[in-house]
Amino acid sequence: MTSAYSALLQPGRIGRLELRNRIVMTPMGSNFAEADGHCTERIQAYYEARAKGGAGLLIMGVCAIAYPAGTAEPFQVGVSSDEFIPGLAAVAERAHRHGARIGMQLQHAGKTATRDMAAGRPLWVPSIPHAARTTMMSAFTQEEMATFVGALGRQRPQMRVMDKADIEQMIEWFAAAALRARTAGFDGIELHAAHTYILAGFLSPYYNQRTDEYGGPLENRARLLVETIRAVKQRVGADFPLWVRLDGEELRTPGGITIDDAVATAKLAAAAGADAISVSAYATITDGSAFTEAPLVHQPGGLVGYATAIKKESPVPVIAAGRISPEMAETGIERGQFDFVAMGRKLLADPELPNKLAQGRRAEVRPCIYCYACVSQIFINQRVKCTVNPLTGHEFEAAIEPAPQRRRILVIGGGPAGMEAARVAALRGHDVTLLERGERLGGTLFFAGLAYDPNGRLLDSLVTQVRRLPISIHLGVEVTPALVTQLRPDAIVIATGAVRGAPPIPGATQSHVWSGDELRRLMTNDGADEIAQRKLNLAQRALFRAGGMLKVTDSAQAIQGLSKLWMPLGKRVVIVGGGLVGLELAEFLIPRGREVTVLEPTDKPGRELPIVRRWRVLDAVEHHAQLHRSAQVTEITADAVRWTDGQGQAQRTPADSVVLAIGAETDDRLARMLEVCGVPLHRIGDCARIGYIEGALHEGHRIGREV
Repeated sequence: MTSAYSALLQPGRIGRLELRNRIVMTPMGSNFAEADGHCTERIQAYYEARAKGGAGLLIMGVCAIAYPAGTAEPFQVGVSSDEFIPGLAAVAERAHRHGARIGMQLQHAGKTATRDMAAGRPLWVPSIPHAARTTMMSAFTQEEMATFVGALGRQRPQMRVMDKADIEQMIEWFAAAALRARTAGFDGIELHAAHTYILAGFLSPYYNQRTDEYGGPLENRARLLVETIRAVKQRVGADFPLWVRLDGEELRTPGGITIDDAVATAKLAAAAGADAISVSAYATITDGSAFTEAPLVHQPGGLVGYATAIKKESPVPVIAAGRISPEMAETGIERGQFDFVAMGRKLLADPELPNKLAQGRRAEVRPCIYCYACVSQIFINQRVKCTVNPLTGHEFEAAIEPAPQRRRILVIGGGPAGMEAARVAALRGHDVTLLERGERLGGTLFFAGLAYDPNGRLLDSLVTQVRRLPISIHLGVEVTPALVTQLRPDAIVIATGAVRGAPPIPGATQSHVWSGDELRRLMTNDGADEIAQRKLNLAQRALFRAGGMLKVTDSAQAIQGLSKLWMPLGKRVVIVGGGLVGLELAEFLIPRGREVTVLEPTDKPGRELPIVRRWRVLDAVEHHAQLHRSAQVTEITADAVRWTDGQGQAQRTPADSVVLAIGAETDDRLARMLEVCGVPLHRIGDCARIGYIEGALHEGHRIGREV
């Protein structure tokens, strides 16, 4: 155990349940069960990987107590019948195999049970919900809308306001499911009483407008939760650990749950028999970015204040959640702000995080980049995936295994695809050489790290991992057939990225107009001298060198800081192209004092971004810059960009600098040149198919397993 995380890694206890450390895997909907609710190899291997990685407690998320009723996902775990017990028991056994403990989160989705809507079943609610208004759907593409809306069915939702018999049935479902969890070998259960699901619906003064003993004052609104706790304890035994997930607040919800309500509810739950309180929060989705206020908070430690407030008055341990780093968790536990930390996205990105912390390998932890690809899958009714961890959800069918024969593998290109291919091939025992034309590793990811800081942390992790492996790394190397002949590889992996040239727009070759490639190469020192000579005047070149950009640092974070002092872009910047690159560049330039206009030729900007990340970026750009959809650029002049809008009207936007964030194309030039070498070639990453970070890492991992 490393002293840096001694509090986080110390044993803990929830009721009689002893845990090896304070790290809890957050209960998450994964869509990793089968279409019939059963747990097979996919979900079993998924949880086993996190147990093997060292987490103290895993919580299997959103297990449906009334399956198929009350569900919100197409591949949700069922626990409504004894037929589910064998699959569940296999999950528990595989977690226990590696020293972890595992709990089951019991859930009924209530008003958000979209599978009930699709099947024509009524939604069980405490009261008729208020009409909801949201702009979130405007960012969906046609394909996403078809998947999202198609899953809701075409019928008008039916509401079933629960009567006393329904309440008794709900309590029975929870109690019966809890017994099945215990029978299957689970170590405890969590009652999901947050996020507008059925128990939260009763707790909320906004959603609960009842006038009977289950509505009105808090003691009445909490009655269903309290009665459920008591019924579960009676069914499974008072010593069987049970904890409750609560909202610390319902944000963007007039008259919703407050922190005072949450504190009082936590005390009532503990008095009824709850052994711990897990603290989350929820924001009504008035627009897409609300979802990243809560529950999937973007602000680091954004929900810790709720946990701290409850901890001050709670007689039982408190589990905190909400983008909490290991360092923040260590401090919070030391200070008594909370007792355990729930990590979700972090353990999707790197299941080995707890082990790496314990072994003093913090720098090797593969970080979550908060791109929201994982949860965006839930919105479109697909299985969860992870941009930075290709194995998430595929543990059962893909693994890094020793190569049957050691081979010489030449990887050309030190971006994310090349580094991941080199890393995986080296882990399998191959003799790996990695060649990079530029002066630093990272490729386009380095530039992406400037625009969005979490990408920079991913780059740091990748570089650390490849440098700690027996990989021969050479920078500043131009690959030729002669060099390949000299190295005598058994296989070549080409990961040289895409080309982003200037599109055929009149005026695109002027010095104040930057292609994506030119800007990337300048900022990452990939042939930067030539770019600077051609694009910058003498004074700008002097500032550029004085700014320390060239050959000074491999740190994206350092260059981020320098970029606040100097960048090769004027005050008024027009970005042509509102895809992933254009929007993230706009997001980067706004806090650097630029007046940004984004011109997107289609009506759906950011379609390459996962939907939840897209919501955030669009929110930032539309509030702090100008974003024009269906904008067709006709000409770039010395001081402006001319374009036509969706109605065909001519427009003119003044510009000191123009960035062309369109026109990325695959690049097979090197592959064609090396065909004469007679060595098997594998093209991956953007040089084969434009796939950005996710495509690069997933393809790199795949080829690393296959060569």
